[in-house]
Amino acid sequence: MTDLIVAIVLTLLVQAMISATVVAPAVLAPVAQGDIGIAASWIGVFTSLIYATATLSAPLGGTMVARQGAVRVSQYCLLFAGTGFALCALAHPFVLVAGALLIGCGYGPITPASSEILAARTPPRIRNLVMSIRQSGVPVGGALAGVLVPLLLMALDWQATVLVIAASCFFLAILLQAVREQYDSARHDAPQRPRPSLMALMRMVFTHAELRRAALTSFAYGGIQWCLASFVVVFLTERGALSLSNAGFALSAAMTGGIVGRVLWAAVADYIGNARIVLGTLGIVMSLSAFVMSQVSPDWPLAAIFVLCTVFGASAIGWNGVYIAEIARIMPVDKVALATGASLAVTYLGVVVTPFLFWLLLTVTGSYAVAFIVVGILTFIASLAYFRRVSWQA
Repeated sequence: MTDLIVAIVLTLLVQAMISATVVAPAVLAPVAQGDIGIAASWIGVFTSLIYATATLSAPLGGTMVARQGAVRVSQYCLLFAGTGFALCALAHPFVLVAGALLIGCGYGPITPASSEILAARTPPRIRNLVMSIRQSGVPVGGALAGVLVPLLLMALDWQATVLVIAASCFFLAILLQAVREQYDSARHDAPQRPRPSLMALMRMVFTHAELRRAALTSFAYGGIQWCLASFVVVFLTERGALSLSNAGFALSAAMTGGIVGRVLWAAVADYIGNARIVLGTLGIVMSLSAFVMSQVSPDWPLAAIFVLCTVFGASAIGWNGVYIAEIARIMPVDKVALATGASLAVTYLGVVVTPFLFWLLLTVTGSYAVAFIVVGILTFIASLAYFRRVSWQA
């Protein structure tokens, strides 16, 4: 059990640090837009670029783990994410593109690497709980970004704040070297299997009925999750008339809801023995939250905005751990990393498309309400798949 606890802590820390590099730009956007020369709402395009790269790098995570070891892959991910985020300090639009692509290279393989470490150490009876605790690293990193970035901005300019976060990624990558031999020792004995192509990995997803339908639903869920994470600070400062610090705290409230949700929904899924019902219900809640978010105005009390963000986050950010555990349930242990990376490519594709769609709707209509409602409708439709019992039969 001690080995499992250490593994959970390590994988959670790595995920939180990389997640911070993805979420922090959304908090910095209102401050940095003047120096960069583009509107803060373009953060949706930045997020889409991150996940465009993650979509390609995630399926390769499983093969990288088999050859290099999960800890070594985690180190690579931290170095890529830290370097990409550091480039953002140069405040040039074209350099930001390069930074987003590098962050995506680091973000994609990290979940397959973590799943590989945990899957072999986790008893089936607590699989949902363990995977959800590990996946809590995403909202933990987001919550830290929402709180710490405004605090750092009180003492530093935004570019120095970027460099502090990037340096933290590099430092954690160095620290992981101390446990590399312990967790990557199996790579010495593992047979060198041919590296599956991207097409072969996608074929694995789309020829397996349960995996296919789960992955396609995650397309919508991942999209609405990152619309919330990417736009809530800009939306609340521009249309909700909140200060940057209050908008950052609202983002942290959403991320905190996601942290609690990831553990709570996993416990519920383990208790009732049916993760699909939990995932379907969460899809309905997150779509309703998007509809309510579309009505936020400067007249809303701050407390009401925080409550809404917490509920929205608990659903839209809280579903991932149950989803990852569902993949681990569906697939044999020796294929968990490959299946996780391949299915997450579909999830990340949703994060490429949906924030870009959100930004496009905002640009064309000038209305955040329209964008939130459209994304909410798409998520609601996707959630219905979890309630069609026949569709989940292989």
